[in-house]
Amino acid sequence: MTGSAGVDDTFALEVTGLHRSYDAPVLRGLNLRVRTGDLAAVLGPSGGGKTTLLRTVAGFDRADAGAIALGGRLVDAPGIFVKPEHRKVGIVAQTGALFPHLSVARNIGYGLGRGMESRHRVDELLDLVGLGGLGRRMPHELSGGQQQRVAVARALAPRPRLLLLDEPFAALDSSLRSSLRADVRDAIHAERATAVLVTHDQDEALSMADQVSVLREGLVVQTAAPRTVYEEPVDLSVARALGEAMILPGRLSGRRVTTALGILQVGHCAIAAATAESAPVAVLLRPEQLELDVADGVNCKVVSTAYFGHDGLVGLVPAAPSSSGADGADGALAARVMGPGRVPVVGEVVAVGVRGSVSVYPAA
Repeated sequence: MTGSAGVDDTFALEVTGLHRSYDAPVLRGLNLRVRTGDLAAVLGPSGGGKTTLLRTVAGFDRADAGAIALGGRLVDAPGIFVKPEHRKVGIVAQTGALFPHLSVARNIGYGLGRGMESRHRVDELLDLVGLGGLGRRMPHELSGGQQQRVAVARALAPRPRLLLLDEPFAALDSSLRSSLRADVRDAIHAERATAVLVTHDQDEALSMADQVSVLREGLVVQTAAPRTVYEEPVDLSVARALGEAMILPGRLSGRRVTTALGILQVGHCAIAAATAESAPVAVLLRPEQLELDVADGVNCKVVSTAYFGHDGLVGLVPAAPSSSGADGADGALAARVMGPGRVPVVGEVVAVGVRGSVSVYPAA
């Protein structure tokens, strides 16, 4: 089905060719679509246009060009502009922005009418965000994580068409973030709400979202499921934006690539078939793909270790030049080892193998 002007109403949000400038261009023809009921993450660096995107979707800023549709109805396009209060969009800011003079229950029910139905809705949301029985407390009596739960409940209370979350966990201690992310995600899904989370934190995007869109220089350069965007990034810049990435030179032959770590199986290949045979390539590896003490592995020297409790990183360099026909590793490698696993000492030589397939890209 399509809504006004041919907009697809199977999407809760559809952004097409969006441009927005201040002193300089910020959004440069951005396209984004979010299916109804999905929690979508927009991942990008600080200053990359994430908040500008949310402000424009909410109606606080007007697009310079392009179109925005909510539920198949245009709200910003040439000759069309729907005011923020008529868009049915809920917003959760970084700090929650609760009313300090209102109780928790009154904060949540602020946008609702008075009456038994509204009180039931507030109680329902208090239970949903894990704050049942705390409705009479004042915001200053809550922890930072609890305040953000109230902010999410308040935004969900009027059943918005779209919920926008502007880095809502950025001000919280790292120990709180993981559990709060899971609880907020579960609350949004329980409400069957559609949400857009903007963040610069790849762990947040990958762990919460149904789809991840990577923002770069005012454009969405890839949108996919979290696993796909992490394991098959469209290019090496996206790979680096989604976590620790190691790039090895290699030489491609069919579905195998020769590297300083041996001959590896190719999974995702971003190289045209016509130029693939014997082509020099860049090989993407993640630290969790490297295995230590592998019987037929390549000898590497340990040059550093870092311990994080739940896991650790072991810095490595090949102990000898590769005899495989490929160039050496581009700088140090890093292997992720789980907390209970063996952590070798600096100076030790270990046999390193690669778990699973690798992604390859055109050589720089």
